[in-house]
Amino acid sequence: MAALPSAPAPGGGGHAAAGQQYGGGGWKHYVGSRFAFEAGGGANAPAGDKTYVTWGGQFTVGAGLNFSKRFATLIEYQFLDAKLPGAIIAEAGAQGGHDHIWSFTIDPVVDLFPKSTNDVYVTGGGGFYRKVTSFTDVEASEYCEFYYCGEEYTPQVVGHFSSNQGGFNIGLGYQHRMGGLYGDSKMKLFAEVRYLDVLSPAVTTEPNGLGTTSVAADTKVLPISLGVRW
Repeated sequence: MAALPSAPAPGGGGHAAAGQQYGGGGWKHYVGSRFAFEAGGGANAPAGDKTYVTWGGQFTVGAGLNFSKRFATLIEYQFLDAKLPGAIIAEAGAQGGHDHIWSFTIDPVVDLFPKSTNDVYVTGGGGFYRKVTSFTDVEASEYCEFYYCGEEYTPQVVGHFSSNQGGFNIGLGYQHRMGGLYGDSKMKLFAEVRYLDVLSPAVTTEPNGLGTTSVAADTKVLPISLGVRW
């Protein structure tokens, strides 16, 4: 019994180790914490009376790096679908129409209250945008189900034009940080609105033989998103 080592004295080493592992501030300091990801979507509204688009939907995905708890930079892909105003559709002599806009942009994100459970952030950036304007008519098309084929009437693209250009966005958002088992979760639920200006050129064209159509420069929309970021 005399040869057995004495038991170690109790102390705060366990809490200290946990503090080192989780950074003492509820955020793990390992290589995975450097990466940032996001996914969200929602609606987009016209920004003003002369944007040449109406309401629609959109989604965004992004990936990048967390440089600190306060600052991150993401590369974002966004796709927007917006309806055309009736005046432009009538000018072309079509029955319907829409704009599809997709982009790759670089967007910094700055958290204003990085240690708070409920946070406000600002974001914005710019990059490459492609805009495709399409006009549609309802036309007959064939469909088949198992052993039966029939005819149905669906909107078909009858004319379109496109452009490639730069653009920028700026926005404000609110996010709620999830707790995690040790207060170390990176996951945040967010809601945000941005102002987006696609620097598209003014166009006067007859898309695929339709009527002469004129669209002014710039396409301005307000994407409104709900999503998750981690």
